Amino acid sequence: MMQILKFSDADFATQFKLIEQRADEVPDNIEETVKTIISDVRQRGDSALFELSEKFDNIDLNTSNIEVSEVEIATALAAVSAEAMAALQLAADRIATYHAKQKQETWISTDEDDVLLGQMVRPLDRVGIYVPGGKAAYPSSVLMNAIPAKVAGVAEVIMVVPMPGGEVNPHVLAAAKIAGVDRIFKLGGAQAVAALAYGTESVPRVDKITGPGNIYVATAKKLVFGQVDIDMIAGPSEILVINDGSGEAAHIAADLLSQAEHDELASSVLVTSSETMAVAVQAEVEKQLQQLSRETIARQSIDNFGAIIIATDLAEAIDFSNRIAPEHLELAVAEPFAILSKIRHAGAIFMGHSTPEAAGDYLAGPNHTLPTGGTARFFSPLSLDDFVKKSSILSFSPAGLQRLGKDIVHIAELEGLEAHAKSVSIRLK
Repeated sequence: MMQILKFSDADFATQFKLIEQRADEVPDNIEETVKTIISDVRQRGDSALFELSEKFDNIDLNTSNIEVSEVEIATALAAVSAEAMAALQLAADRIATYHAKQKQETWISTDEDDVLLGQMVRPLDRVGIYVPGGKAAYPSSVLMNAIPAKVAGVAEVIMVVPMPGGEVNPHVLAAAKIAGVDRIFKLGGAQAVAALAYGTESVPRVDKITGPGNIYVATAKKLVFGQVDIDMIAGPSEILVINDGSGEAAHIAADLLSQAEHDELASSVLVTSSETMAVAVQAEVEKQLQQLSRETIARQSIDNFGAIIIATDLAEAIDFSNRIAPEHLELAVAEPFAILSKIRHAGAIFMGHSTPEAAGDYLAGPNHTLPTGGTARFFSPLSLDDFVKKSSILSFSPAGLQRLGKDIVHIAELEGLEAHAKSVSIRLK
């Protein structure tokens, strides 16, 4: 049963630390395994991919079938209902509209007559997106990663998705078609990340890798960072709900379970100023757990990393939330906009009783790839900015260099860099 805690409990800090630190350390054996896989793929290319895919995903790949064909995509589309296609298309349209508002343009400043400064914004050439497979299929992850890249103007989007036994959810391929993914490879795990980072005979090398995965995928992304860019190191999913006693216990319980069913390490936490609501939600969670098809996964998450915390007031709940910096923050209160300005750290903020976290997961528009594990203190959700790069533009007229050159030389000499100073002074009259 979901535990009920109070901030005043003598062992509260110890109890909650178990939740906060549930995925802090990557076991040494996992990191060593991932290093070996990356090295193998880097050195042997396709041959390593084929062997590793057979070993881990029980799929027999070769140069002729490693990439999803147009026939396979057409077959998948035929298996998707019109209703499902319409829902995916609606989500795609909303995601595209939201991310289009994030566009930044190249700009030139002419504030000074003799110096021109600016910034050039250009999309990345090629991006790789990792789409999880295994315990669940995630067409929404395809949309959330591929559409911002396409809106940004990325020329080529390469998708990798594990296909254990050679099977893939048709909705994943349908989402890829809708999102405009250019090529899809039947690859998963650390080997897929390595292939995207370094390239093989079949898989093109990319400039950036985005998308969530298991601990092997996350570790691989961390290890190839610098060779390519990555979005973030995503940890287990989490939700924090702040409640003032208003609303329905059943709704709050359902929202907590929406995260718990992701995986056993997911964390679902309610902080409420109402002891009555705390007890009611505890009972509702237990009731709804028994109705879930993924009860075993959700129950482990709730039992090990779930908590209901009774706060003295909303101010205490908000302070706690800002310290935790949750991935998903629900303000399940009567007047959410009254406290919004007090929220400093959160991946995504869901306002009021009619805005469940699942709305953001699928088609509200904002990206569902969010910082986890407290990293919302310094990371942002996946956005259009992740798929562009910026170059500075500088243009000095002869008069401009004459006006500013002596100070440039002075600073260069302060740093003892004679050649730097000379490259300017040689141009000065």
